[in-house]
Order: sequence, then C-alpha cells, then structure tokens
Amino acid sequence: MQLLAQDQRARLIANGQSRGDHAPVVKFFNPVGSGTWLFSELDEDGDTLFGLCDLGFGCPEMGSASLSEIAAVKLPFGLAIERDLHFEGSFPLTIYADAARLCGGITEDAARLEAAAAARAKEDSALPPP
Repeated sequence: MQLLAQDQRARLIANGQSRGDHAPVVKFFNPVGSGTWLFSELDEDGDTLFGLCDLGFGCPEMGSASLSEIAAVKLPFGLAIERDLHFEGSFPLTIYADAARLCGGITEDAARLEAAAAARAKEDSALPPP
C-alpha cells in the first residue's frame, strides 16, 4: 500500500505552505509493535513530513520525519509501516500533542482530546492580549 494517497499529499503540501496549527491529515502505525505518527504537513521536497511522532518510549514529540525512510522500514513477517485508512484528524496537531504528553502516547480518545483542548483554551484565555 502507498503510504500517501494523492489527495492526502496535496493537503499535506498545502498545509506546509501556510502557517497554522493544522489538523493531522494522515496517521501511520507499526502493525507489529510500537510506533505511531500523525502528520499535518509535507515540505515541497515531497519527503519531509511534520507532525507528532511516538516511538513507544512514553515521550511523543513534534518534529520532522522522512517519508522515504518510513516507507523503507522492513518489519517482521514481510510487513511495513501502514496508513490508518479510517483516521480523521478532528483537532489541531497541538491538541493531539498535549493529549499524548498527558497519556504517554498518541491517543484518539475523544474525551482526552477534548480535555486537552479545554485546557489549552483555558491557558490561552489567561494570556494577556497581544
């Protein structure tokens, strides 16, 4: 399976060309172990992704990763990193990152994501206006 569908690639590149806290467009995962990635942007080079990376050590972080390197990973039983065909990003990437830090890993649990969004909104409202 191709890791990125053409429409996802186009959305990722468009996000990479504009400022903002974009919702993740794609989720990759390791089908036989730990490793989950949520990506919201793709550089124009077509290889450098930006998103939330969780290698299963309890400290997910935002950063860049290489699409070609992820695609080249060879797993046991002839498997490879896969794309979650049913993933729909419903919050900005920073909310997924906040929830992942609290949970120790990337989560799609709606209650945890909503709690992270509420906490961020509360923090933002306490800041003085720019």
